[in-house]
Amino acid sequence: MKKKDIQYFKDLLSKRLEDLLNQADDTVSGMTAPKENFPDPTDRASLESDRNFMLRIRDRENKLIKKIQKALDRIENETFGICDVCGEDISMKRLKARPVTTQCIDCKTKEEAKERALGL
Repeated sequence: MKKKDIQYFKDLLSKRLEDLLNQADDTVSGMTAPKENFPDPTDRASLESDRNFMLRIRDRENKLIKKIQKALDRIENETFGICDVCGEDISMKRLKARPVTTQCIDCKTKEEAKERALGL
């Protein structure tokens, strides 16, 4: 992979990581705010539902943060863009669609087919 491509992905992943970390800080701030007292149980249930939804989103974002950090580590180790399974280069098109990927499209397709066959 060319150096300019590596730099493109490094910048892209670093920016995305920064954005996710800032959002996480906002969520923590919002969750620690004083709790409101709702006389109506329906309003309270709605607030709790919204909070649970937000926590699920943040959990998914936390997993993405870890994947981004691993991708940045692969950039530093010069293994970014190389399939973990077959060792071939991952296509630029796939990396642009999913920069945190560790598998080429062929290996990922095979893995997903195997998972479907096993019912996972």
